[in-house]
Amino acid sequence: MSVRPYWEPRFDAYGDVDLRQRDRLLEQAAQRDLTDLVVFAHGWNNTRTMATRLYDRFFAPFPELLGEAGPARLGYMGVVWPSMRFADESLAGSPPEPAPGAPPDLDADVQRPGLDAETHRALEVVFPGRRQIVARLAELLAERSERLAALDEFGVLVRGLVRVRGEYGTAGDTAEADGDADAGIPAMFGEDVPEVCERFAAALTEARGKSDAEDRAFPDSGLGGLWDGAHELLRQATYYVMRRRAGAVGREGLGPVLGALAALRPAPRLHLVGHSFGGRLVSYALSGLPEGATVASVTLLQGAFSHYAFAERLPHAADRRGALHSAAHRVRGPVVSCHSRHDTALGLLYPVASRALRDDAPLLPDDTRWGAIGYDGVQAVEGCPRLDLAKALEGPFPAEGCVSVDVSEVVRHGVPPAGAHSDICHEELARLVLRAGRIGEG
Repeated sequence: MSVRPYWEPRFDAYGDVDLRQRDRLLEQAAQRDLTDLVVFAHGWNNTRTMATRLYDRFFAPFPELLGEAGPARLGYMGVVWPSMRFADESLAGSPPEPAPGAPPDLDADVQRPGLDAETHRALEVVFPGRRQIVARLAELLAERSERLAALDEFGVLVRGLVRVRGEYGTAGDTAEADGDADAGIPAMFGEDVPEVCERFAAALTEARGKSDAEDRAFPDSGLGGLWDGAHELLRQATYYVMRRRAGAVGREGLGPVLGALAALRPAPRLHLVGHSFGGRLVSYALSGLPEGATVASVTLLQGAFSHYAFAERLPHAADRRGALHSAAHRVRGPVVSCHSRHDTALGLLYPVASRALRDDAPLLPDDTRWGAIGYDGVQAVEGCPRLDLAKALEGPFPAEGCVSVDVSEVVRHGVPPAGAHSDICHEELARLVLRAGRIGEG
């Protein structure tokens, strides 16, 4: 690990923390007499090793930057929780790579979307006891049948795989209610399967651009093109489970641990950082804090949850509010949302996956109801400043409240379908964490 002291407590899918690791963290943090502790929660990863690699790279610039910022006794903590990624997506903090098994004469973004071996294994781990369902889904993706019945079967199996309700308690069952507590189940789990797949296929085409090479390699006709959308349906359904899990781990697991850290005397100032679903995790941890406990700052890196989550009133439904509307009051400093227009996972695919069941209005290009906070920042929060990266790093930084920072200048690299979603290991973003928390400023 590039920094010390560093702790890496593990949480299970329900938010239960490894008790020995928690106790060691509390004991050693007290002994170190820390002034500040940066707590980072990853988004999608398949293994603890992948998470550790991300934390190592993201934290690496901190010691030198902190030396410039002033005196502080800073500790680091990486949250490890069970999530997964599809193998055709770049790891956070790693250079974009073609997916395993891609044909050598084609780019990764034009390969046929079957279920590769790595993703197959990851699904079996995430959904224990459902190996037969995963195997049948893989068969259907490989066959790409022209029969509508096969596509319908795929949709039924996906919905059975994720078990839409009841698995992760209250924080999990709010699912996509981040921006609207009455939003309910996403439409992808209740609408006509071919229609859902068609919407995902269209979003994928926009995300990657249809190339001549792709048309020559895979000249789909009939239902063939919809299987691209079916593959994306499986991905988004899996990530729906990860979103629910992140809420549960944050509220039931990380929140109480942060409360115990806040009870130390002297207590370190706590700075939360979350990438993707990890942004949802640390945000929901605020609602899991004990009465009276607070954190010093929150920095969201490409947060994969609603841009209305912190809104007191929704623009399209004035009688409703964001699920985290009161959470910012548990933060003494700012809640910073870093967002990038190059993040196609959040800009194009997230809205399709998040649209609520029984919403009859078509999803239009200017429809903001289902947008992600990591794509266009905090929305519908009065007085929330919007800064470009240069101003955020060099100008006066807001001392409290929600802040949106456009980081498109550095968060810009990545391959479809996720785009720049995982391009987060930059010194500029490390500096933002320090600025948001006023770490080392005395």
